[in-house]
Amino acid sequence: MLKPKYNWQLPANQPDEAMINELSQACDLSTLAIQVLYNRGYDTVDKIQNFLKLDPQVIHDPFLLHDMQKAVDRIQTAIVKNEKIVVYGDYDADGVTSTTIMFETLTELGATVDYFVPDRFQDGYGPNLNEYQRLIESGVTLLVTVDNGIAGNEAVNYAVDHGMDVIITDHHEMPEILPEATAIVHPRYPGSQYPFSDLSGVGVAFKVACALLDEVPEEFLDLVAIGTIGDLVSLIDENRFLVVHGLQVLSEGQRVGLAALLKLSGLKNQAITEQDIGFTIAPKLNAVGRIGNAGEAVELLTTFDEEKAGLIAKHIDSVNNQRKQLVADIYTKAIQQAELPENQSRQTLVITGEGWHQGVLGIVASRLVEATGKPTLVLSSDPEVSDLKGSGRSVPTLNLFEALNKNRTLYENFGGHHMAVGLTIKKANLTALKQLLEAAAQAAALDASQPETLNIDSRISVDQITLAGIKDLAKLGPFGTDNPIPVFAIAADSVLNAKQIGSDQAHLKFQLTGGQQTVDAIAFQQGPLLPYVQALPDHVQLAGTLELNTWRNQTKPQIMVKDLFIDAVPIVDQRTTHLNMRMFERQTTYVFFHKKTYKQVQPHLSHDMQIAIVDNDDQQNMSLSGNLTLVDCPDSLEKFSQWLTNQNPDAVTVYFYQRNNAYLDGMPTREQSSKVFKFFVNHPVIDLNKQLQDVSKHLHMQQSILVFLIQVFFELGFVKIESGRVSLVSDPKPQKLSAAPAYQLRQQQIKTQEKLLYSKSATLTAWMQACLTDENKGVAD
Repeated sequence: MLKPKYNWQLPANQPDEAMINELSQACDLSTLAIQVLYNRGYDTVDKIQNFLKLDPQVIHDPFLLHDMQKAVDRIQTAIVKNEKIVVYGDYDADGVTSTTIMFETLTELGATVDYFVPDRFQDGYGPNLNEYQRLIESGVTLLVTVDNGIAGNEAVNYAVDHGMDVIITDHHEMPEILPEATAIVHPRYPGSQYPFSDLSGVGVAFKVACALLDEVPEEFLDLVAIGTIGDLVSLIDENRFLVVHGLQVLSEGQRVGLAALLKLSGLKNQAITEQDIGFTIAPKLNAVGRIGNAGEAVELLTTFDEEKAGLIAKHIDSVNNQRKQLVADIYTKAIQQAELPENQSRQTLVITGEGWHQGVLGIVASRLVEATGKPTLVLSSDPEVSDLKGSGRSVPTLNLFEALNKNRTLYENFGGHHMAVGLTIKKANLTALKQLLEAAAQAAALDASQPETLNIDSRISVDQITLAGIKDLAKLGPFGTDNPIPVFAIAADSVLNAKQIGSDQAHLKFQLTGGQQTVDAIAFQQGPLLPYVQALPDHVQLAGTLELNTWRNQTKPQIMVKDLFIDAVPIVDQRTTHLNMRMFERQTTYVFFHKKTYKQVQPHLSHDMQIAIVDNDDQQNMSLSGNLTLVDCPDSLEKFSQWLTNQNPDAVTVYFYQRNNAYLDGMPTREQSSKVFKFFVNHPVIDLNKQLQDVSKHLHMQQSILVFLIQVFFELGFVKIESGRVSLVSDPKPQKLSAAPAYQLRQQQIKTQEKLLYSKSATLTAWMQACLTDENKGVAD
């Protein structure tokens, strides 16, 4: 069978149909949406209604956050005394939105305030001691960090010791020893009474704004939505409320800079979704800090000048395109390292390069995790310094921050959380870092060879997919961490109209049929699966999300395929009489049943191809898996069927190339055999190299039949062959032609070729699948 990419995890217990219908009527929601809510724990009318209604009461009191009162008091004192305040931000989307909120709040309150966004390359991540010293020297008496600071002990402690108060507002993982700051506002501070621990950096900054302004400043909700979604924090509790309303504010286009960015992104005058933020807006804001200085993003978010906003937005878009190219270039080199033998045997990856752009290493790490399933660090070096800098990304089952935090002495700089870290380390400590990460993976019992889990919300049929149901599913959003977009296992009768789409034919499009309707489906990056889907259209199982697709004013349901598998082994019939090099460009194991065929094409095969040669009895017991391509036709149907039963392929493609066609030539007749024998009686010596064609014409016989009979006569001792010359043996021992091995082999070849080369495609497929599933073990009918 063609195996799924993921390990599908379906709900342990499917809800009672009567219960679903009852909740559906009570809540005025489709059964599709109710099934999802029920399986996520919203199993009563009250729970469902509380989840959906987004009650403002879910907004928690900001003063429940640790040190909030202390922070507010100190800020208010600074405003009254006209002290010089600086907001110290961060360079990602969460950081620049946090900076904007804090800066605009303090400006509105009349503070003497400026902001500083560190340069990723000059200042590194988090508090930078040199910058803190510069700020102190310039007369700053109050520094307010946003989205950073909790791990900045050295710089913060220095500042406090030198007369500058520091208020830390942050949400990242807390080290064992905390900075001696004037106030620390953090949702996970030990002993904190705050009821929701998963605020983003912008969420914490927003709570400070709420406390300072004594209200919920709705004009900041667009920024909260961007930072919260961009930082992949939980989208439940008050984060869900803030993001829902933030999307509404964002869609209204009130902020000049964001309006310019939306227009440039083709999103102007549209209802902005969490996908628009996650895949378009946040990446563009992130790109500025990755390639240049993120202060430009804050400038975009705070400006009231439309012309200036347009220019900045265009530059940000250009920088984002540059970022994409950098990622592509570095990833190409990084994946090559990941595939080296020493890395193949590891559960984690530490990939290094020289001169790689540090701003995109986190994205490269994410792509490597997706490709390999392994927690990954990607680090870059400079030939003139002894440090490596980079980023890491993890998998859900390994807390990367905790894993690496066990030995803080390894790092020059380090910070992050469960799924992502940033670090600077001396080259001399690289081996220790690899050992630390691998040990953590072993302690967590990670196994990168095991597929990642795909949580399925419900199993449904094609006929259950409706426009109304998909609209109701949208009410469960916004989707993200802790509130993922619903994924369904979809049962279909068959697949129709499968085809590859896209400029490079990389994607797969088809229709799923049910008893009453067909629904379009798209599987991105699955174009190569087309022949397998076409081979077994009635055996395709898939999991995916549901969306509405509008084309030419017609709106229809559409399935976005997350994963698919085929519950039988696809046999792709590509039988051929000629081999060409395009046939050897696939990711597969090429199986040869004759060494002669392999040697014929070997000069044209790349060195890294997977090859298996099955040309003798010793190799009959080999067991292969993955995708197999059977290049040439075996000689024995019985041995081939037995060989098939030992295989465990995902899919099989058959070429069954055969140079000499025994089936079409057939067995020689008694008359032909007698004619050849009499010819040698009358012609004592024949030079095959010179006379074969003439003899064939003289006897009115195909050369292939003549050569075959000479081989049979030779094996039976009727003739001898020396240097290409055939001569009759005097007084040979009488034997039946069928006693010759060549004769017996030809009989097997005819039977085999009849089955494998000339049967109908459906017949061949059914027979091979029966062998593979052991239904016909050893039977060669």
